Amino acid sequence: MTDSPLISLRGATVRFGRHTVLHGLDFDVHRGERIALLGSNGSGKTTLLRLLHGQLRHDGARRVGLGETGREPSQAMVFQRPFLLRLSVWWNLMIALWLAGVPAAERAHRARMALERVHLSPHAHRAARVLSGGQQQRLALARAWAVQPQVLFLDEPTASLDPAAKRDVEALIADFAQEGMTVVMSTHNLGQAKRLASRVVYLEHGHLIVDRPTQAFFNEPLPDAAAQFLSGELG
Repeated sequence: MTDSPLISLRGATVRFGRHTVLHGLDFDVHRGERIALLGSNGSGKTTLLRLLHGQLRHDGARRVGLGETGREPSQAMVFQRPFLLRLSVWWNLMIALWLAGVPAAERAHRARMALERVHLSPHAHRAARVLSGGQQQRLALARAWAVQPQVLFLDEPTASLDPAAKRDVEALIADFAQEGMTVVMSTHNLGQAKRLASRVVYLEHGHLIVDRPTQAFFNEPLPDAAAQFLSGELG
């Protein structure tokens, strides 16, 4: 992890109409971090992910540093319910690579590697939308991995999956992080945060309440609301 952030927010505020969803957040993402965003429904986790990804208008400052190539870091985002085209698994990947500006000569190789990476090669020519929930999420991860982002944003990536599918997706996320990808993910799963994160952030009503290394978050005293969330009283 370097001292210079890949993405930095200062006084970042997001409003939807008259409703303020994020209140004056200061937040940094450093290279190599694995950040878990925790909080009740409506706490602002998804909005923070979208803001970090550059998808939302906001007040305050959002600055993007330089990645390993000396340019702005490439980014990708995977949603809880990934949007899949009414095409085959293969063409969902190929179109994603085309949209990302990957040269035509590289696309087929990258698509094959991505399918192998997530164990979906046998399903390459199936319609993407008939896959199981776990397979669809693995396809979404394959699309993200194929464009080789330096920062990967994940919004509740295992929320609707059965236990076996959750384990598969968690293993892929852990592998991506091990390969050097910076990961920022929202989750309601405290065990998942313990297993995958190096840093845990707790949000409440759009305010950043706690931001600590994972071990400190789970083993040291917390503000009341965060402690209640941890004990299952909030959610």
